[in-house]
Amino acid sequence: MNKNLAMLVGTLLTFCSIEDVNSQSWEVYNTNFQLQSRLIYDEIDLLSETVRIGKTDSAVSLLSNDLRPAVTLEGTQIYQYLEPWILVKGPKGIGAYHEYGQQVLPMEYEKIDTYFNMLLANKGNEYWVFLRGKNKTTYLGELDEARITNTGLLIIRKGNEYSMPLSSNPDKTFELLSDNNGEFVLAKEPSGYGLINREGDYVLDPIIETLRHTHGNFYFGHNQDQYLLIEGNDIKSNIRYNSFHKITFENDIMLEYIHGKLRRVMEDDGILLDEVGMTAVNKIGKDLYNVYFRDAKVGLLGKKGWLVKPVAEVESIKQGSEGLFPALSKGAYGFLNPAGEWVISPQYAETTLFSENIAAYRNGINWGLVNSSGELISDANWEEIKAFQKGFAVAKSNSKYFLLNAFGSPINSEGYDNILRTNDGFFIVEQGGKTGLLNNEGAQVLPVEFEGLRRERKNFIIAQKDGLTGIINESGEVILPIAYEKILVDWANEQIFTKNKFVPTVIQTVEEPGKKKKRLSEK
Repeated sequence: MNKNLAMLVGTLLTFCSIEDVNSQSWEVYNTNFQLQSRLIYDEIDLLSETVRIGKTDSAVSLLSNDLRPAVTLEGTQIYQYLEPWILVKGPKGIGAYHEYGQQVLPMEYEKIDTYFNMLLANKGNEYWVFLRGKNKTTYLGELDEARITNTGLLIIRKGNEYSMPLSSNPDKTFELLSDNNGEFVLAKEPSGYGLINREGDYVLDPIIETLRHTHGNFYFGHNQDQYLLIEGNDIKSNIRYNSFHKITFENDIMLEYIHGKLRRVMEDDGILLDEVGMTAVNKIGKDLYNVYFRDAKVGLLGKKGWLVKPVAEVESIKQGSEGLFPALSKGAYGFLNPAGEWVISPQYAETTLFSENIAAYRNGINWGLVNSSGELISDANWEEIKAFQKGFAVAKSNSKYFLLNAFGSPINSEGYDNILRTNDGFFIVEQGGKTGLLNNEGAQVLPVEFEGLRRERKNFIIAQKDGLTGIINESGEVILPIAYEKILVDWANEQIFTKNKFVPTVIQTVEEPGKKKKRLSEK
């Protein structure tokens, strides 16, 4: 053979071998760890119970039930999965496929928003909308803004004019169309404000002078010297409360004044509290208010009335738990009961909520523990104490983490760099960049020698060690060897996917002078 030609053939063979070696093989097991099939993909993505993606150097494919390529998707990667839409990214932009495999938008858009059977796409300030029911993409034009509301209405804005191009009156313009977390769009026309339902029809005619959204389907308005609390309704909105007295809505607090004096705390659809002598209200959380009175009393008001009755010599009351509420008095915290009586006198710089009849308190810079009777469980010698759950709390000392029992004693003598709870009460512990596992009693299940652990369910732990992944049980027994690049679990279909480097058989041809060619197989 010509020497130069032989060198060229050798180079080509070497290139092909490298490409083959970089391919990936996947083994698919059932949850009894019986091998079902072998696949050749660079990557497999499980987007849902029915949507699986396989990727090779040359293609991204939607896979069939038997994990074979069913539909080849244009583009190079899955950008986002928003059921039922698969957004795919390519060199020129983003496109969209339905999860059944139909391509509905080509790979050329900067952004795509979805809503069930509707897609809104744009390139710069040009917008298009795709409706699956009509299987049609419509050009909306050059716009300043376009968006899909949470109820599926399409709102567009050009200059100072708003419209709804998919409504029964697409050419009608508005001064404002504003969506919110409720089910109705706030609309404004020259005649006033109104409310529009998900079909694009008015359920409150645009006649209100001012109108603003409060929460859910509730709105606060003013019209002809009346203050109005309005609830949206699919057919016709309802005025739930009206008053000629002044109602303010600031900082998420709605208050009514009678003859210039604070008289009522309002909720979205009416009166929450009607009391004489109020001076101020401070919202401290969802449906939680500190109410201050002229006689220097403070109470904690909730959705159904007083959580803590007004009490003197208190500066503020916090949200509580287990019938006890942290309260600040003369610069120190203690705990009140619902009757406004001190169960634990104010003596701490800071407290947490009670959990399992135990709360943490801070004096100085450190934390200790106290029970619901006011008895000290431990002195303030911890940098941090998290809430008790199922008999244990995580505490920090000298930058190390420990598990504390209900007596305030650490159950591990040496601290960890971190302790994380699992959903079922186990603990992932980290030390020196390695990870281990403790059971729900704090006993070691797996030593701190892994790079990562993920407890999928009882006796099924995905473990990483030395850059490889396997499956072990809570006794440390290896179920699948720690020898894989990646493991994916599809519990809905009872399948386990393991990823390997694929090393194919390479056939080399050797030519010897005066003899026939020999074929040598290599791994």
